[in-house]
Formats: sequence, structure tokens, C-alpha cells
Amino acid sequence: MSDIYDLLIIGGGPAGLTAAIYASRAGLRYLMLDKGYPGGQVANTDMVDNYPGLPGISGIDLAGKLLEHAENMGMELVMDEVTDLDVGDEIKTVHTLGGEYRAHNLLLCTGASPRKLGVPGEEAFRGRGVSYCATCDGAFFRGKKTVVIGGGDTALQDALYLSAFCESVTLVHRRDAFRGNDQLQKKLPQHQNIHLEMSSTALAIEGTDRVSGVRLSTPSGEKLIPADGVFIAVGTIPNSALLRGKADTNEGGYVITDQYRRTSIQGVYAAGDVRDTVLRQILTAAADGAIAVQSMLEL
Repeated sequence: MSDIYDLLIIGGGPAGLTAAIYASRAGLRYLMLDKGYPGGQVANTDMVDNYPGLPGISGIDLAGKLLEHAENMGMELVMDEVTDLDVGDEIKTVHTLGGEYRAHNLLLCTGASPRKLGVPGEEAFRGRGVSYCATCDGAFFRGKKTVVIGGGDTALQDALYLSAFCESVTLVHRRDAFRGNDQLQKKLPQHQNIHLEMSSTALAIEGTDRVSGVRLSTPSGEKLIPADGVFIAVGTIPNSALLRGKADTNEGGYVITDQYRRTSIQGVYAAGDVRDTVLRQILTAAADGAIAVQSMLEL
């Protein structure tokens, strides 16, 4: 671990795996560090319909294809958790639970994590009816009543996914119109067991040993929705703690980069969902990874 790499990639989602492919093609000496099995959030996605050339592929299959491609190109992967970065010198040092690694360039591909509601019962029932990943935990609620909270693509996808095997799915959104794409919205009425609660917010998640319902504030007053499971899909927060106080971030904590994916620190790049960008998709994350590596070669 005393060797100096050309590049250290932190995070193995679509951005990191694409960066690895491009780094291999460029002949860079690099290493990927990931605290878990590579794949990122896409591995927790039921179905991907907007990745060019692979319509209808499952998230886990797409993640597997990306990983297989990177490994076939010669990617070296170390499964270890990064705890801190020293980025003030020309040679950057990455500290992990297992030791430290050094490189001329760092690429942060740490993605984002689910945003929490912050209502009573959310933490108490996490893992006992409260989930942030329908494709991970939905099977536990086969034939049961569920609630999905959110109004974006993820919330709509979760509701459609759960409707295939749950007794009922109540989709709760704080606004009077969804933010998710039109194609997903058009599918909702096709499923009779999906019920909408618009202009409504969750006040509390209730239960004893497990979730039994969600108390809502609706236009007509408070309402208790019986539920065995609650799936929260209200956005994400960036996993940018490693660069906090070191690189420029926006108000939401997303890392600010230029068009070359360079951060405010020389030799440190960011790609994917952790970056300040107008669109967070698998495709744009992959593009970020490619652009970052190409920029290292040309700048």
C-alpha cells in the first residue's frame, strides 16, 4: 500500500465502474475502493427502462454487467471503507479501515443516500416495517397493505412494483401533482390496488412491535392509513462527508465541479450522484465517470 497510483476511485456505482473501464483503456495504474459490493443504488432498482440499448433490464442485472465489464478490463478492487482524505498535497492520501493508499488523482463516486422524513416512528420502526428500498424489502410484504411516500420517479416505480404482489399500495404525495415522469404516471390507473393520497403529508408512523399504519394530514383532516409496510422515497442526500470543509459544495452538500468534473481541489474529481448536477440518472453518472478520467489525461 506504499505504492503511488495514478488514480484512486472511491465508490463502485455506475460512475465509478465506468471510470474504471476508461482508466483501464487509458493504461492508468488505478485502484477502486468500495465499502460494499459494487453496483451502487442501481443494484436496488427493480427495473431500468431508460438506459440506452438495454430497455427493461433489472437494476441488479445492469449493475452486474457494469461490474463484469470493468473486471474484464482488469479492474483492481479493494473492499474497504474510506474514513478520511488528505488532499492538500500533490500526492493524495486515502485513509481506510484497513490502511492507507496514495495517488496523484482521486475520483469521488460515493453517490447519495435516501432522505428521511423525520417523523415520529420512522427510526423506531426502521427494519420493522419502515424501508427505503422497495426492491430490497418489498417481498416481505406480499399480500399485505403498504404505503409509499413520495412523488418522484422512485416513489412511482416503488408503487408500481409493490402493486404486483401487495394487497394494496397507498401512494402519498405532499403536492397535488407528481414530479415523476409521465409514462410512470400513466401506469398508475392501470393498477386497481394503488390508491392516491394527494396534497397529504405523513405526521407519524404508528405501531407497537411493528408498523400498523401511517397518520396523514390531508385536505379533509387527519387520517390513519392501515399499513404493514411503509416505503419512503422522498429524495436523497449526497454522500459527500469525505470532502466536507475541503472542497466547494452547494447548499445541499453536493460537490461542485466544472465541466471536466474537477472539484475546487487540484487532482480531486467527483462524478455521479454526489456531484452538483441538473440530472441524476445511471446514464449521466456513467458519463461523469468517463469525462473525469478523460479530463485527467488531457488537462
